[in-house]
Amino acid sequence: MENTPIFWVGFNAFVLVMLMLDLLVFNRKEHVVHMREALGWSAFWIALSLSFNYLVYRTMGRQAALEFLTGYLIEKSLSVDNLFVFLLIFTYFQVPQQYQHKILFWGILGALILRAAFILAGAALLAKFHFLMYVLGAFLVYTGVRMATSAGEPEIDPDANPIVKFLSRYMPVTRNLEGGKFFVRKEKLLFATPLFVVLLMVETTDVVFAADSIPAILAVSRDTFVVYTSNVFALLGLRALYFALAGLMRLFHYLHYGLSLILIFIGGKLLASNYLEIPMGISLGIVGFILAMSVILSVLLPKKEDESVEAINK
Repeated sequence: MENTPIFWVGFNAFVLVMLMLDLLVFNRKEHVVHMREALGWSAFWIALSLSFNYLVYRTMGRQAALEFLTGYLIEKSLSVDNLFVFLLIFTYFQVPQQYQHKILFWGILGALILRAAFILAGAALLAKFHFLMYVLGAFLVYTGVRMATSAGEPEIDPDANPIVKFLSRYMPVTRNLEGGKFFVRKEKLLFATPLFVVLLMVETTDVVFAADSIPAILAVSRDTFVVYTSNVFALLGLRALYFALAGLMRLFHYLHYGLSLILIFIGGKLLASNYLEIPMGISLGIVGFILAMSVILSVLLPKKEDESVEAINK
């Protein structure tokens, strides 16, 4: 495998084929995604990601494979915060479960395009301006500290979202859902539906989270192909992960602190790179250990308030 334009085109073509199969074949009919189906799809995407990781190992070497796996784990774990916000958005707008898969599909498709632009721009800047590495490290440490000290759940306020405000200024929005449609035509006027507003909320939320996750992965690898593919595979499994964990996310209350430690560790590694070199294998072990401990502590020391999963599924 070589990092060539032809392979980039081939990889993206493969991703588009998988997405089209997902939308037009396996999930052609709108339906409620139950736990068993979600777990099956999660296992499929994880197996596909690990298979690609092995392909990277065989063709690009051990270092690239470790960088891919570390980047994949970081993006996958940071995505849990995205999933929690998606849950809040769907609850706020009272989106029926049978339409949630469709929103997440188009939301993640848009996220793939935006992430590609962020990764290519970020890698180019880091290659040209070496001092930005230290700025990136400081930003990750700051983000980790901010994440650890933030309290309470994020608020969902569509009126404060600039994209939603722009839409409502130039296009009328229906008061009620129109099935699974994003747009409807009434009296020769094109209306957006609340479902499209939810899609915009999901897209803009992902842009905000990308400001944390993309720098974290660029801190692990400078190879744009490794960074991009690890990010893509993490995002491809995001929908299935959402439906598998939707009723359990609040149980992992220590994961929030684990993610902040990972960002601080990666940022500190960058800042000290001229004085201390930590092998990628050790970095991967530290990231995995922090994630495992945060999940184990969440299970052993559950929250005393709001433990019930039923409150989340309502």
